[in-house]
Amino acid sequence: MKESDTFIHPTAVIDEGAKIGKGTRIWHFSHLMSGCRTGENCNIGQNVMVAPGVVLGKNVKVQNNVSIYTGVTCEDDVFLGPSMVFTNVINPRSQVNRRGTYIQTIVKKGATIGANATIICGITLGEYCFIGAGAVVTKDVPPYALVTGNPARQTGWMSSYGHRLNFDVHGQATCPESGEKYQLSYGRVKNISK
Repeated sequence: MKESDTFIHPTAVIDEGAKIGKGTRIWHFSHLMSGCRTGENCNIGQNVMVAPGVVLGKNVKVQNNVSIYTGVTCEDDVFLGPSMVFTNVINPRSQVNRRGTYIQTIVKKGATIGANATIICGITLGEYCFIGAGAVVTKDVPPYALVTGNPARQTGWMSSYGHRLNFDVHGQATCPESGEKYQLSYGRVKNISK
């Protein structure tokens, strides 16, 4: 079902039963399958596949060449970088049919996943976390955490505006762009400006 102010490129394929939020833009050669759902004002880049049962919140940005498989939920304001990868089966085998045993992956509000990163299924990526380009993420990521490498390890903290946070001896940091203040306590970061 399409709203009148969406944009769908003529080469895109939208299956009957796909739900597309108001103001969403869908670009060249993308395929939204029956039973998927996008929120308002999403941007679906070129050559993107969105499988049945996938839920994308409002203002989700999906860059080119991303496949979002059944079992993935992205909350509002998520950024999925070019050619990043989701999995949905932990032990795939060509000769073993595991359809219907897909494992849930949750990407929380404001999270960023960098180009060519791989997200192994069954994990939760916390609010405003930042997954570096090329990282292979195999376990849950805390809110505001920066993770990089293969396997991904936490290498810092990020603000909700996407700036690296530098904490003082009192465990406080300020985002250089927004001025928002953050508190680091017991290995967790909280935005204390809200």
